[in-house]
Amino acid sequence: MKKWLAALLTTVLILSSLTIALANHDSGQGKSQEMKKFKVGAEALLQDHKDLIKGKRVGLITNPTGVDQDLTSVVDLLFNDPDVELTALYGPEHGVRGSAQAGAYVEYYIDEKTQLPVYSLYGKTKKPTPDMLENVDVLLFDIQDVGTRFYTYIYTMAYAMEAAKENDIPFIVLDRPNPLGGHKVEGPVLETDYKSFVGNYEIPLRHGMTVGELAKLFNEEFNIGADLTVVEMDRWKRTMHYGETPLEFIMPSPNMPTLDTAFVYPGAALIEGTNVSEGRGTTKPFELIGAPFINSDDLSAKLNSLNLPGVKFRAASFTPTFSKHAGKLSHGIQIHITDGDSFKPVETGLHIVKTIHDMYPEDFQFRAEDSRGISFFDLLTGNGWIREEIEAGTSVEDIQAMWEDELNEFKLVREKYLLY
Repeated sequence: MKKWLAALLTTVLILSSLTIALANHDSGQGKSQEMKKFKVGAEALLQDHKDLIKGKRVGLITNPTGVDQDLTSVVDLLFNDPDVELTALYGPEHGVRGSAQAGAYVEYYIDEKTQLPVYSLYGKTKKPTPDMLENVDVLLFDIQDVGTRFYTYIYTMAYAMEAAKENDIPFIVLDRPNPLGGHKVEGPVLETDYKSFVGNYEIPLRHGMTVGELAKLFNEEFNIGADLTVVEMDRWKRTMHYGETPLEFIMPSPNMPTLDTAFVYPGAALIEGTNVSEGRGTTKPFELIGAPFINSDDLSAKLNSLNLPGVKFRAASFTPTFSKHAGKLSHGIQIHITDGDSFKPVETGLHIVKTIHDMYPEDFQFRAEDSRGISFFDLLTGNGWIREEIEAGTSVEDIQAMWEDELNEFKLVREKYLLY
Protein backbone atom coordinates (compact mmCIF):
# COMPACT_ATOMS: atom_id res chain seq x y z
CA MET A 1 0.00 0.00 0.00
CA LYS A 2 2.77 2.39 0.92
CA LYS A 3 4.61 1.63 -2.36
CA TRP A 4 1.41 2.26 -4.32
CA LEU A 5 0.87 5.63 -2.59
CA ALA A 6 4.51 6.61 -3.11
CA ALA A 7 4.26 5.77 -6.81
CA LEU A 8 1.03 7.74 -7.13
CA LEU A 9 2.55 10.71 -5.34
CA THR A 10 5.61 10.59 -7.62
CA THR A 11 3.36 10.53 -10.70
CA VAL A 12 1.36 13.51 -9.42
CA LEU A 13 4.55 15.48 -8.77
CA ILE A 14 5.90 14.71 -12.24
CA LEU A 15 2.63 15.74 -13.90
CA SER A 16 2.53 18.93 -11.83
CA SER A 17 6.09 19.77 -12.84
CA LEU A 18 5.29 19.17 -16.50
CA THR A 19 2.20 21.38 -16.24
CA ILE A 20 4.21 24.21 -14.67
CA ALA A 21 6.99 23.82 -17.23
CA LEU A 22 4.53 23.90 -20.13
CA ALA A 23 2.79 26.95 -18.67
CA ASN A 24 6.11 28.73 -18.28
CA HIS A 25 7.10 27.74 -21.79
CA ASP A 26 3.85 29.03 -23.24
CA SER A 27 4.15 32.26 -21.24
CA GLY A 28 7.72 32.81 -22.40
CA GLN A 29 6.80 31.95 -25.94
CA GLY A 30 3.94 34.41 -25.85
CA LYS A 31 6.23 37.15 -24.60
CA SER A 32 8.80 36.23 -27.23
CA GLN A 33 6.18 36.44 -29.99
CA GLU A 34 5.09 39.84 -28.68
CA MET A 35 8.66 41.10 -28.65
CA LYS A 36 9.19 39.84 -32.19
CA LYS A 37 6.68 42.51 -33.23
CA PHE A 38 8.75 45.22 -31.51
CA LYS A 39 10.11 47.83 -33.92
CA VAL A 40 12.27 50.91 -33.46
CA GLY A 41 11.51 53.88 -35.67
CA ALA A 42 14.13 52.96 -38.28
CA GLU A 43 12.56 49.52 -38.76
CA ALA A 44 9.06 50.99 -38.91
CA LEU A 45 10.23 53.52 -41.51
CA LEU A 46 11.68 50.94 -43.90
CA GLN A 47 8.95 48.34 -43.38
CA ASP A 48 5.83 50.49 -43.10
CA HIS A 49 6.53 54.12 -44.04
CA LYS A 50 9.08 54.06 -46.83
CA ASP A 51 6.89 56.45 -48.82
CA LEU A 52 8.27 59.23 -46.59
CA ILE A 53 11.72 58.88 -48.18
CA LYS A 54 11.25 56.86 -51.38
CA GLY A 55 12.88 58.52 -54.36
CA LYS A 56 14.19 61.40 -52.24
CA ARG A 57 17.71 62.54 -51.43
CA VAL A 58 18.17 61.69 -47.77
CA GLY A 59 20.45 63.28 -45.20
CA LEU A 60 20.98 61.22 -42.05
CA ILE A 61 21.99 62.38 -38.55
CA THR A 62 23.15 59.32 -36.65
CA ASN A 63 25.85 57.58 -34.63
CA PRO A 64 26.64 53.94 -33.70
CA THR A 65 23.32 53.60 -31.84
CA GLY A 66 21.40 53.93 -35.10
CA VAL A 67 20.95 50.21 -35.71
CA ASP A 68 18.13 47.73 -36.21
CA GLN A 69 17.58 44.68 -34.02
CA ASP A 70 20.09 42.71 -36.10
CA LEU A 71 22.66 45.42 -35.25
CA THR A 72 22.82 46.59 -38.86
CA SER A 73 23.59 50.31 -39.11
CA VAL A 74 20.80 52.53 -40.41
CA VAL A 75 23.50 54.02 -42.64
CA ASP A 76 23.91 50.65 -44.38
CA LEU A 77 20.17 49.95 -44.42
CA LEU A 78 19.46 53.20 -46.24
CA PHE A 79 22.57 53.12 -48.44
CA ASN A 80 21.80 49.62 -49.70
CA ASP A 81 18.07 50.20 -50.25
CA PRO A 82 17.36 50.67 -53.99
CA ASP A 83 14.36 52.89 -53.19
CA VAL A 84 16.43 55.37 -51.16
CA GLU A 85 19.15 57.80 -52.19
CA LEU A 86 21.32 58.51 -49.14
CA THR A 87 23.40 61.59 -49.94
CA ALA A 88 24.92 62.93 -46.69
CA LEU A 89 25.76 61.95 -43.12
CA TYR A 90 25.87 64.20 -40.05
CA GLY A 91 27.54 63.37 -36.75
CA PRO A 92 26.76 64.70 -33.25
CA GLU A 93 29.28 64.93 -30.42
CA HIS A 94 31.59 61.87 -30.64
CA GLY A 95 30.94 61.56 -34.40
CA VAL A 96 28.99 59.21 -36.67
CA ARG A 97 31.20 56.28 -35.67
CA GLY A 98 31.36 57.33 -31.99
CA SER A 99 35.14 57.44 -31.84
CA ALA A 100 35.68 60.98 -30.50
CA GLN A 101 35.97 61.76 -26.78
CA ALA A 102 33.72 64.28 -25.04
CA GLY A 103 34.35 67.80 -26.28
CA ALA A 104 36.50 66.68 -29.25
CA TYR A 105 35.80 68.38 -32.56
CA VAL A 106 35.29 66.02 -35.49
CA GLU A 107 36.28 67.52 -38.84
CA TYR A 108 34.46 67.02 -42.16
CA TYR A 109 35.52 63.81 -43.87
CA ILE A 110 34.43 61.12 -46.32
CA ASP A 111 32.97 57.94 -44.82
CA GLU A 112 35.19 55.04 -45.85
CA LYS A 113 32.38 52.51 -46.21
CA THR A 114 29.88 54.57 -48.23
CA GLN A 115 32.07 57.34 -49.64
CA LEU A 116 29.44 59.81 -48.44
CA PRO A 117 30.33 63.21 -46.98
CA VAL A 118 30.18 63.36 -43.17
CA TYR A 119 29.52 66.75 -41.57
CA SER A 120 30.15 67.52 -37.91
CA LEU A 121 27.31 68.97 -35.86
CA TYR A 122 29.50 69.52 -32.83
CA GLY A 123 32.07 72.21 -32.12
CA LYS A 124 32.29 74.99 -34.68
CA THR A 125 29.04 74.09 -36.46
CA LYS A 126 26.20 72.81 -34.29
CA LYS A 127 23.51 73.61 -36.85
CA PRO A 128 23.66 72.30 -40.44
CA THR A 129 24.47 75.13 -42.86
CA PRO A 130 22.68 75.61 -46.20
CA ASP A 131 25.78 74.24 -47.95
CA MET A 132 25.60 71.06 -45.86
CA LEU A 133 21.96 70.60 -46.89
CA GLU A 134 22.39 71.47 -50.55
CA ASN A 135 21.91 67.90 -51.77
CA VAL A 136 19.15 66.89 -49.32
CA ASP A 137 15.37 66.62 -49.79
CA VAL A 138 14.56 65.16 -46.38
CA LEU A 139 16.54 65.03 -43.12
CA LEU A 140 16.42 62.00 -40.79
CA PHE A 141 17.45 61.78 -37.15
CA ASP A 142 18.20 58.38 -35.63
CA ILE A 143 20.21 58.49 -32.38
CA GLN A 144 19.67 56.80 -29.03
CA ASP A 145 19.14 59.31 -26.22
CA VAL A 146 19.70 58.46 -22.53
CA GLY A 147 16.80 60.37 -20.98
CA THR A 148 18.75 63.21 -19.35
CA ARG A 149 18.53 66.94 -20.07
CA PHE A 150 22.27 67.56 -20.34
CA TYR A 151 22.97 64.84 -22.92
CA THR A 152 23.81 66.87 -26.02
CA TYR A 153 22.23 64.76 -28.77
CA ILE A 154 18.75 66.18 -28.20
CA TYR A 155 20.07 69.69 -28.90
CA THR A 156 21.81 68.49 -32.04
CA MET A 157 18.34 67.31 -33.06
CA ALA A 158 16.77 70.67 -32.18
CA TYR A 159 19.38 72.68 -34.11
CA ALA A 160 18.91 70.39 -37.11
CA MET A 161 15.15 70.95 -36.89
CA GLU A 162 15.78 74.70 -37.00
CA ALA A 163 17.98 74.27 -40.07
CA ALA A 164 15.35 72.08 -41.73
CA LYS A 165 12.73 74.77 -41.11
CA GLU A 166 14.99 77.51 -42.49
CA ASN A 167 15.75 75.48 -45.63
CA ASP A 168 12.22 74.11 -46.22
CA ILE A 169 13.29 70.51 -45.68
CA PRO A 170 11.01 67.97 -43.96
CA PHE A 171 12.47 66.53 -40.75
CA ILE A 172 11.85 62.95 -39.64
CA VAL A 173 12.70 61.54 -36.22
CA LEU A 174 13.06 57.76 -36.05
CA ASP A 175 12.00 57.11 -32.49
CA ARG A 176 13.83 54.98 -29.92
CA PRO A 177 13.13 54.05 -26.28
CA ASN A 178 14.02 56.20 -23.33
CA PRO A 179 16.43 53.80 -21.55
CA LEU A 180 15.15 54.90 -18.13
CA GLY A 181 11.55 54.29 -19.09
CA GLY A 182 9.07 57.00 -19.96
CA HIS A 183 6.96 57.16 -16.82
CA LYS A 184 9.12 59.05 -14.29
CA VAL A 185 10.13 62.71 -14.33
CA GLU A 186 12.63 64.19 -11.86
CA GLY A 187 14.65 67.24 -11.05
CA PRO A 188 14.61 71.01 -11.54
CA VAL A 189 13.34 72.59 -14.75
CA LEU A 190 16.03 74.61 -16.52
CA GLU A 191 15.85 78.40 -16.12
CA THR A 192 16.32 80.50 -19.26
CA ASP A 193 19.40 82.35 -17.96
CA TYR A 194 21.24 79.02 -17.79
CA LYS A 195 20.77 77.82 -21.36
CA SER A 196 23.73 76.06 -22.96
CA PHE A 197 24.54 73.06 -25.13
CA VAL A 198 24.07 70.91 -22.00
CA GLY A 199 20.62 72.38 -21.46
CA ASN A 200 18.93 74.47 -24.14
CA TYR A 201 15.24 74.17 -23.22
CA GLU A 202 13.11 74.42 -20.10
CA ILE A 203 12.85 70.72 -19.29
CA PRO A 204 13.79 68.82 -16.10
CA LEU A 205 16.91 66.72 -15.57
CA ARG A 206 15.04 63.44 -16.11
CA HIS A 207 12.39 64.27 -18.68
CA GLY A 208 10.74 60.85 -19.17
CA MET A 209 10.29 61.32 -22.92
CA THR A 210 11.53 59.67 -26.11
CA VAL A 211 13.48 61.68 -28.69
CA GLY A 212 10.38 61.76 -30.89
CA GLU A 213 8.27 63.15 -28.08
CA LEU A 214 10.95 65.72 -27.27
CA ALA A 215 11.06 66.75 -30.92
CA LYS A 216 7.32 67.41 -30.87
CA LEU A 217 7.63 69.37 -27.62
CA PHE A 218 10.59 71.43 -28.87
CA ASN A 219 8.85 72.09 -32.17
CA GLU A 220 5.63 73.40 -30.64
CA GLU A 221 6.53 74.82 -27.22
CA PHE A 222 9.71 76.57 -28.37
CA ASN A 223 8.45 77.67 -31.78
CA ILE A 224 10.83 75.83 -34.08
CA GLY A 225 7.99 75.19 -36.51
CA ALA A 226 9.69 72.47 -38.58
CA ASP A 227 7.78 70.18 -40.95
CA LEU A 228 8.14 67.35 -38.43
CA THR A 229 7.22 63.68 -38.66
CA VAL A 230 7.92 61.18 -35.90
CA VAL A 231 8.06 57.54 -36.99
CA GLU A 232 6.88 55.78 -33.86
CA MET A 233 8.06 52.50 -32.38
CA ASP A 234 5.81 49.46 -32.27
CA ARG A 235 5.21 47.65 -28.96
CA TRP A 236 7.14 50.05 -26.70
CA LYS A 237 5.42 50.95 -23.44
CA ARG A 238 6.22 53.84 -21.13
CA THR A 239 6.95 51.61 -18.18
CA MET A 240 9.62 49.67 -20.10
CA HIS A 241 13.24 50.05 -19.11
CA TYR A 242 15.66 49.40 -21.93
CA GLY A 243 16.47 45.94 -20.56
CA GLU A 244 12.83 44.96 -21.02
CA THR A 245 13.01 45.53 -24.78
CA PRO A 246 14.63 43.10 -27.25
CA LEU A 247 17.27 45.71 -28.07
CA GLU A 248 20.97 45.45 -27.37
CA PHE A 249 22.43 48.45 -25.54
CA ILE A 250 24.90 50.20 -27.85
CA MET A 251 27.24 52.76 -26.26
CA PRO A 252 25.75 56.15 -27.22
CA SER A 253 29.09 57.79 -26.34
CA PRO A 254 32.51 56.68 -25.03
CA ASN A 255 31.63 57.37 -21.40
CA MET A 256 28.17 55.76 -21.53
CA PRO A 257 29.24 52.10 -21.73
CA THR A 258 26.32 50.33 -20.04
CA LEU A 259 22.67 50.66 -19.16
CA ASP A 260 23.66 51.10 -15.51
CA THR A 261 25.68 54.15 -16.58
CA ALA A 262 22.56 55.65 -18.15
CA PHE A 263 20.55 55.01 -14.98
CA VAL A 264 22.96 56.81 -12.64
CA TYR A 265 23.79 59.57 -15.13
CA PRO A 266 20.98 62.10 -14.37
CA GLY A 267 22.36 62.59 -10.86
CA ALA A 268 25.92 61.29 -10.86
CA ALA A 269 26.89 63.59 -13.74
CA LEU A 270 26.36 66.56 -11.42
CA ILE A 271 29.79 65.64 -10.04
CA GLU A 272 31.19 66.97 -13.34
CA GLY A 273 30.49 70.43 -11.95
CA THR A 274 32.91 69.88 -9.06
CA ASN A 275 36.57 69.01 -8.47
CA VAL A 276 35.62 65.39 -7.70
CA SER A 277 36.15 62.74 -10.38
CA GLU A 278 32.98 61.38 -11.99
CA GLY A 279 34.92 58.28 -13.03
CA ARG A 280 35.98 59.41 -16.49
CA GLY A 281 39.15 57.56 -17.35
CA THR A 282 37.90 54.37 -15.66
CA THR A 283 35.79 51.46 -16.90
CA LYS A 284 32.87 52.67 -14.75
CA PRO A 285 32.28 56.36 -15.57
CA PHE A 286 29.56 57.97 -13.44
CA GLU A 287 29.32 54.81 -11.32
CA LEU A 288 32.72 55.48 -9.71
CA ILE A 289 33.02 58.81 -7.89
CA GLY A 290 35.98 59.99 -5.85
CA ALA A 291 39.00 62.19 -5.24
CA PRO A 292 42.40 61.88 -3.51
CA PHE A 293 41.10 63.77 -0.44
CA ILE A 294 38.12 61.44 0.24
CA ASN A 295 38.04 58.54 2.72
CA SER A 296 36.17 55.72 0.95
CA ASP A 297 34.90 53.97 4.07
CA ASP A 298 33.64 57.17 5.65
CA LEU A 299 31.84 58.35 2.52
CA SER A 300 30.21 55.00 1.73
CA ALA A 301 29.07 54.61 5.34
CA LYS A 302 27.56 58.09 5.40
CA LEU A 303 25.73 57.63 2.10
CA ASN A 304 24.44 54.18 3.06
CA SER A 305 23.13 55.61 6.34
CA LEU A 306 20.75 57.79 4.30
CA ASN A 307 18.87 54.65 3.17
CA LEU A 308 18.19 56.06 -0.27
CA PRO A 309 15.76 53.95 -2.32
CA GLY A 310 17.09 51.38 -4.77
CA VAL A 311 20.81 52.04 -4.27
CA LYS A 312 23.82 50.96 -2.23
CA PHE A 313 27.29 52.49 -2.06
CA ARG A 314 30.50 50.48 -1.98
CA ALA A 315 33.79 51.92 -0.77
CA ALA A 316 36.04 52.03 -3.83
CA SER A 317 39.41 53.37 -4.96
CA PHE A 318 40.52 53.98 -8.54
CA THR A 319 43.12 55.77 -10.64
CA PRO A 320 41.68 57.66 -13.64
CA THR A 321 43.73 57.38 -16.83
CA PHE A 322 42.51 60.78 -18.04
CA SER A 323 40.30 63.71 -17.02
CA LYS A 324 40.17 64.85 -13.37
CA HIS A 325 42.88 63.42 -11.06
CA ALA A 326 44.44 61.52 -13.97
CA GLY A 327 47.16 59.18 -12.72
CA LYS A 328 46.31 59.85 -9.06
CA LEU A 329 44.85 57.29 -6.69
CA SER A 330 41.36 58.50 -5.82
CA HIS A 331 39.00 57.24 -3.14
CA GLY A 332 35.25 57.31 -2.97
CA ILE A 333 32.31 55.11 -3.86
CA GLN A 334 30.81 52.94 -6.54
CA ILE A 335 27.06 53.34 -7.05
CA HIS A 336 25.22 50.01 -7.16
CA ILE A 337 21.57 50.11 -8.24
CA THR A 338 19.63 47.46 -6.31
CA ASP A 339 16.14 48.33 -7.61
CA GLY A 340 15.77 50.30 -10.81
CA ASP A 341 12.08 51.01 -10.22
CA SER A 342 12.56 52.76 -6.88
CA PHE A 343 15.99 54.30 -7.63
CA LYS A 344 15.90 58.11 -7.90
CA PRO A 345 19.03 59.22 -9.77
CA VAL A 346 18.61 62.98 -9.36
CA GLU A 347 17.94 62.78 -5.62
CA THR A 348 20.85 60.34 -5.25
CA GLY A 349 23.23 62.59 -7.18
CA LEU A 350 22.35 65.61 -5.07
CA HIS A 351 22.91 63.63 -1.88
CA ILE A 352 26.36 62.59 -3.15
CA VAL A 353 27.35 66.17 -3.98
CA LYS A 354 26.02 67.58 -0.71
CA THR A 355 27.56 64.81 1.41
CA ILE A 356 31.03 65.27 -0.08
CA HIS A 357 30.64 69.06 0.22
CA ASP A 358 29.71 68.75 3.91
CA MET A 359 32.33 66.11 4.79
CA TYR A 360 35.27 67.81 3.06
CA PRO A 361 34.62 71.58 3.18
CA GLU A 362 38.31 72.45 2.90
CA ASP A 363 38.92 70.33 -0.22
CA PHE A 364 35.64 70.12 -2.11
CA GLN A 365 35.04 72.81 -4.73
CA PHE A 366 32.43 73.63 -7.31
CA ARG A 367 33.97 74.46 -10.68
CA ALA A 368 34.90 78.12 -11.08
CA GLU A 369 32.34 80.70 -12.15
CA ASP A 370 32.57 82.30 -15.57
CA SER A 371 32.33 86.04 -16.28
CA ARG A 372 28.56 85.85 -15.70
CA GLY A 373 28.98 84.27 -12.27
CA ILE A 374 27.78 80.89 -13.59
CA SER A 375 29.55 77.65 -12.70
CA PHE A 376 29.43 74.53 -14.86
CA PHE A 377 27.54 72.95 -11.97
CA ASP A 378 24.84 75.61 -12.51
CA LEU A 379 24.60 74.72 -16.21
CA LEU A 380 24.07 71.08 -15.27
CA THR A 381 21.38 71.80 -12.67
CA GLY A 382 19.88 74.50 -14.91
CA ASN A 383 19.95 77.22 -12.25
CA GLY A 384 22.23 79.00 -9.79
CA TRP A 385 20.23 78.52 -6.61
CA ILE A 386 20.88 74.82 -5.98
CA ARG A 387 24.61 75.47 -5.58
CA GLU A 388 23.82 78.34 -3.21
CA GLU A 389 21.45 76.16 -1.15
CA ILE A 390 24.07 73.39 -0.84
CA GLU A 391 26.61 75.94 0.35
CA ALA A 392 24.05 77.35 2.78
CA GLY A 393 23.47 73.92 4.36
CA THR A 394 19.94 73.36 3.01
CA SER A 395 18.81 69.72 3.05
CA VAL A 396 18.27 67.82 -0.20
CA GLU A 397 14.64 67.30 0.79
CA ASP A 398 14.09 71.06 1.06
CA ILE A 399 15.93 71.67 -2.22
CA GLN A 400 13.66 69.17 -3.97
CA ALA A 401 10.59 70.88 -2.55
CA MET A 402 11.74 74.16 -4.12
CA TRP A 403 11.53 72.81 -7.67
CA GLU A 404 8.30 70.83 -7.26
CA ASP A 405 5.88 73.47 -8.59
CA GLU A 406 7.77 74.03 -11.84
CA LEU A 407 8.22 70.28 -12.28
CA ASN A 408 4.47 69.75 -11.96
CA GLU A 409 3.85 72.47 -14.54
CA PHE A 410 6.21 70.73 -16.94
CA LYS A 411 4.42 67.42 -16.42
CA LEU A 412 1.19 69.02 -17.62
CA VAL A 413 2.85 70.39 -20.76
CA ARG A 414 4.60 67.07 -21.36
CA GLU A 415 1.31 65.16 -21.46
CA LYS A 416 0.36 66.83 -24.75
CA TYR A 417 3.30 65.28 -26.58
CA LEU A 418 3.37 61.71 -25.30
CA LEU A 419 3.02 59.13 -28.08
CA TYR A 420 2.91 55.90 -26.09
